[in-house]
Amino acid sequence: MKKNAIFIGLMTALCTIGCNSHKEEKKEESTFNVTNPVAMDTSLTKEYVCQIHSIQHIEVRALEKGYLQKIFVDEGQKVKKGQALFGIMPNVYKAELQKAKAEGNAALIEYKNTKLLADNKVVSANELAISKAKLDKANAEINLAATHLGFTNIKASFDGIVDHLLAREGSMLEEGELLTSLSNNSKMWVYFNVPEAEYLNYIMSADKNKKQKVNLRMANDMQFNQSGIVETIEGEFNNETGNIAFRATFPNPQGILRHGETGTILMTVPLKNVLLIPQKTTFEVLDKRYVFVIDKNGIVRQREITIGATLENLFVVKKGLSANDHILLDGLRLVKNNEKVKYNVEKAKKVLSHLDVYAE
Repeated sequence: MKKNAIFIGLMTALCTIGCNSHKEEKKEESTFNVTNPVAMDTSLTKEYVCQIHSIQHIEVRALEKGYLQKIFVDEGQKVKKGQALFGIMPNVYKAELQKAKAEGNAALIEYKNTKLLADNKVVSANELAISKAKLDKANAEINLAATHLGFTNIKASFDGIVDHLLAREGSMLEEGELLTSLSNNSKMWVYFNVPEAEYLNYIMSADKNKKQKVNLRMANDMQFNQSGIVETIEGEFNNETGNIAFRATFPNPQGILRHGETGTILMTVPLKNVLLIPQKTTFEVLDKRYVFVIDKNGIVRQREITIGATLENLFVVKKGLSANDHILLDGLRLVKNNEKVKYNVEKAKKVLSHLDVYAE
């Protein structure tokens, strides 16, 4: 019996010590840090998937039917305006030109003879006019034949890069057959779609007449080394997506960008006098976002908020808070709604400087 009494006494003492220790620990944990939302000007970087196009991109086609006699360039080659690209066998067209010139010479001789006779009143003025019309027709046939012959030598319309060759030397070409494409990559047009609400914010902003600078993140997640400018907005919204296309122009002096690439446009949007809170002060319940607001009596109140935008480690609060509210900064899992707690107010600037520290 004596041993049992001693054992019970020891257990009681240990329990008392443990309970006191637990109460002291709980007492320490009941002091929480709170802070205030901050009203300030900031900026938001919005991202848009984009398509990259050459400022000039054309299809090069055969303008005449015939055998492809010569290819003067290779795939991916840089060419200058007027440089020969393809040669179609010109024999037939040379013969047609020679025939047209011969008929033109005959028409000229006939006209000169008729004019001499008309000057001597031997033939009427109408016969001279008919002879002149024949000469004009012959000259037109000469020009047409020369044009057809010129089409056998296909040249570059501008400085650019040759794309994939779709025909080989010796191929029989039909009129209008696609041979390759030519791209001018000195500047690039980058198209991206903007939702209606963001378009309205952009077009109604105070800086709407100032050209918006944008950056480009390429497919390898690296940022392009040139900035672009938003120059045009298309005239109509897409009824299916609710978006409208913007076009930004980027200089491409090193030729890094090519026609058909994709990327992401990075547009910086200014935010005036918005309310900011750390992301770590919020939590989600059934797709709704909440914070714990501490009133003047230290009572915890769960409050729903509406997020207007997301920044790095920050939320822009659109609805639900004011700059005078005290919100729970950490220990969100340790408090309950309507519970009274002790708290310590942290200055908002100090909190913003430690946003990389997240609550457990």
